Amino acid sequence: MNITSQIKQPIFSEMELFEKKFHESMTSKVALLNRITYYIVNRKGKQMRPMFVFLTAKMVSQGIVNERTYRGASVIELIHTATLVHDDVVDDSNRRRGFFSINALWKNKIAVLVGDYLLSKGLLLSIDNGDFDLLRIISVAVREMSEGELLQIEKARRLDITEDVYYEIIRKKTATLIAACCALGAKSVIEDEAQVENMRKFGELIGMAFQIKDDLFDYSEEAIGKPTGIDIKEQKMTLPLIHVLNNCTSKEKSWLINSIKNHNKDKKRVKEVIAFVKDNNGLAYAENKMVEFQQEALSLLGNYVDSEFKAALTLMVNYVIERKK
Repeated sequence: MNITSQIKQPIFSEMELFEKKFHESMTSKVALLNRITYYIVNRKGKQMRPMFVFLTAKMVSQGIVNERTYRGASVIELIHTATLVHDDVVDDSNRRRGFFSINALWKNKIAVLVGDYLLSKGLLLSIDNGDFDLLRIISVAVREMSEGELLQIEKARRLDITEDVYYEIIRKKTATLIAACCALGAKSVIEDEAQVENMRKFGELIGMAFQIKDDLFDYSEEAIGKPTGIDIKEQKMTLPLIHVLNNCTSKEKSWLINSIKNHNKDKKRVKEVIAFVKDNNGLAYAENKMVEFQQEALSLLGNYVDSEFKAALTLMVNYVIERKK
């Protein structure tokens, strides 16, 4: 059994029912929209976000989920899917998880409108059912994701990014949505705000580790579905590079910045930058930071009684930093 199946096992029936409810939550009277949403549903990823919602809910409540939990998982997945559709337009990307992206098949205008539609469906699913507490958690995540992307664009222009700013970017851009999943899962079944906050923090820490792992893939030789060196080509400042930039000589720093600003399309130069980052402890430093976030996340599970749900979440935390793609 692969690791995703192991994680999913304690919530297998919930995930099956969720898929049905999720598909229903996308339906429209417009045939074109239904064709596109059918395409999206049939090319789903690992569904880590709804898994976080159900596992968190079941762990904090000793095995209980309810309709609010399903709605929370559907809203998160609708909003996550909307952001991916919009991201592909922004990045002019023609592929998503090995398949053609929505914008590649139906062009940008339709892709943007589909993203808007999914976002509105998510918000209405909460409003129509009076889940205003869940809607608040999700709305904060959407705001922070937008801020994170814009902060990254602003900083990429000047390449003046510190480690603290980098953490702020990835906290908003990536970690906030996983934090929302865990907070939502808890909030859907219990009223205890301290536990909801504990789970939000747990998700945030996993999200931080997840993004650092993603950044490390840019320096790896393995086939991971995205080309090696792409972050450098796109002038994205990631932790391995930031650490090296802040700890090398001024001559090396100006060579690095010049390479990223003016030679980021030169394959040979990009390879030289990757080699320099590796040789100057960039990867080892980022890996250590990733493990720190992972260990801190695991420590937050310590207060909960042992259960198959807690074990699956622990497996999930470890999988985040051990995954190969």
